[in-house]
Order: sequence, then structure tokens, then C-alpha cells
Amino acid sequence: MVEILPHAHTGAHTGDRLHRRGLMFILSSPSGAGKTSIARRILESDGEIAASISATTRAPRPGEVDGKDYYFVSQAEFDRMVDDNEFFEWAHVFGKSYGTPKAHIRAGLKEGRDFLFDIDWQGTQQLSQKAGTDVVRVFILPPSLEELHRRLVGRGTDSEAVINSRMNRARAEISHWDSYDYVVVNEDFDACYEEVRQILCAERLKRVRQTGLIPFVRELLQDEDEGEE
Repeated sequence: MVEILPHAHTGAHTGDRLHRRGLMFILSSPSGAGKTSIARRILESDGEIAASISATTRAPRPGEVDGKDYYFVSQAEFDRMVDDNEFFEWAHVFGKSYGTPKAHIRAGLKEGRDFLFDIDWQGTQQLSQKAGTDVVRVFILPPSLEELHRRLVGRGTDSEAVINSRMNRARAEISHWDSYDYVVVNEDFDACYEEVRQILCAERLKRVRQTGLIPFVRELLQDEDEGEE
């Protein structure tokens, strides 16, 4: 049985008067539109958010570490986790299975930790249905399909057939843009990253996430009443 443990808390909430509930920050985009690069920069620059770690049945690639890159499990174990409703979302992709385990995410959210998800619109729908207001959905668009094609070709890693397949998939993914809370166009990487970062900061400040507000306000009012006596 796979043991999925919580991430170590790297946020700045310990000792804060205003505790907040963490959030599940989803980035989606067609391949080549920039979500992976933006996600990497957010994780490198923001100590309060960690990458969500998926369980997968595929074999580890060179350099990948179990529990850090993925939770590597057998198909039988993955199927058991599905049967036991242990995933927020899961899917079969190119003959392998991937899923987002619930346990460590739920524990982290209560402690004020944020998690970043690099998933497609189908995974986003599943996550939204099961996690509700904990989810923030951001879709990243390319400035044009021509530019997206140019970026895919520029990678120099895919054949023409694979690029055409990715372009067809991109059109299908873009058609679901209106299922997201925010939509950002990645014409300039730095500007797009800054917009995504601002969304994350604003969502952290939402009243519904500030679980420490009620006792804080009560204390404020109590101090005021005592001062008037």
C-alpha cells in the first residue's frame, strides 16, 4: 500500500494571528502555451505553495524520486485507490494511470498550505466538483494558434505528426476556456507570470479563506469595549 504523507509546511502562517485555509491553484493550458514554465517559476519564488504530487502507474524516469516527483504505484494499487475513493481526480493517459490523492491535500489545506496543479480541463472539472471553493482555476491562452505552432516547432523535440496532434488537442482544450475563474494570455512570459502571481495573492486574501478573521475581529471589538469602560 502506498503511504502518502503531507508536505512539510514552508509557509509563514505559524504564529500568525490570522490563520487562513490553503487553496488548490490550478494552471491549465494547451501544450506550448507556457503553464509548466509559469508553474516552475511560482514554485521557485513562493515558499507558501508546493506542487501537488500525483500517483502514477508509469515507471520512474531517470532522476525521478518516489514521493517527490510522483508516487509510483502498481496498477493494482492504483485501482484499489480508485475503488476506495482516495483520489480527487484520476485519468488514464497513453496507457498509464494518473491521479491526485486526497489525504495529504486535505491535511495541508487545513494547515494553510497551498498546492499547485498542472492539469488539463478534465482534471480541473473533477477537482472542482470534489473540492469546491478550495479550487482556483486559471487558464493560459497563447496569443494565437500560429504562435503556439511556432513554439511547438521551436522545441525541436516532436515530429510533425506529434505537433499536429498537439495542435488538434490544443483547439479542443481552448474550447473549455469558459470553465475557468481566470483567463490569461501568454504573449509575454514575464507579464503573464506577474498576472498569475497577482491572482494567487488576491485569492489568498479572500475573506472565506481567512479562517482567523472571526476570532481576530472578536478580539478587536473586545479590546474596544474594555477601553471604553
